[in-house]
Amino acid sequence: MTVPAFGLGTFRLKDDVVIASVKTALELGYRAIDTAQIYDNEAAIGQALEESGVARRDLYITTKIWTENLSKEKLIPSLKASLQKLRTDYVDLTLIHWPSPGDAVAVEEYMQALLEAKKEGLTREIGISNFTIPLMERAIAAVGAEQIATNQIELSPYLQNKKVAAWAKAHGIPVTSYMTLAYGKALEDEAIARIAAKHHATPAQVILAWALALGYAVIPSSTKRANLQSNLQAQQLTLDEEDMNAIAALDRNERLVSPEGLAPQWD
Repeated sequence: MTVPAFGLGTFRLKDDVVIASVKTALELGYRAIDTAQIYDNEAAIGQALEESGVARRDLYITTKIWTENLSKEKLIPSLKASLQKLRTDYVDLTLIHWPSPGDAVAVEEYMQALLEAKKEGLTREIGISNFTIPLMERAIAAVGAEQIATNQIELSPYLQNKKVAAWAKAHGIPVTSYMTLAYGKALEDEAIARIAAKHHATPAQVILAWALALGYAVIPSSTKRANLQSNLQAQQLTLDEEDMNAIAALDRNERLVSPEGLAPQWD
């Protein structure tokens, strides 16, 4: 897997809040930062990255192409605009944020445009987000599985997305989990709390360690230094089989992100 296993998410963080979060994370040792055109924070993140003094070669920056920029005429110009905001000549990973609603732009068109952006050196790697199995099939047919660095999907103890994750793995596409803590809901779970107490860990560490153990990359976000530091330490937590089974039993197909008019027909 070329995508770093642990990164910083920036969804819903803007302006001074995102600048502070990114700078603190970088101080603590984070090097992968995940953003998107629609988050409206690329310029603030660009400022934070530049002011941090961390060398560009040590960073792994991900952004995502918004649905209105998916056509072959718009995709590359929109990515160039993102690069300008991020104050960099390239990003490490560019994802298709959501499949085109109603297939208005064909998967084949935007995947090939994304591959062209890679060939032009605007992005080191390309990938997808919120793609179902049929959409992954089309993406693979368009550019080849070896070109798809990840499928970033909602995945938490309450939505384990096992069918999609297993299909992706079988076809050589690594999975990145977003909303891993289920908007914080999973932090209140009794089963998770018991595992956390057993390991002298936080509930967030337990959930992140669970996702990492399954081979997923994670991108939790926080505005608090203590939480950013604590989350990072999830990488040192090893859960046993009993713990993993207890979390596996929490799956209830509870999806939290399914915007009307944007979400595909979920598997």
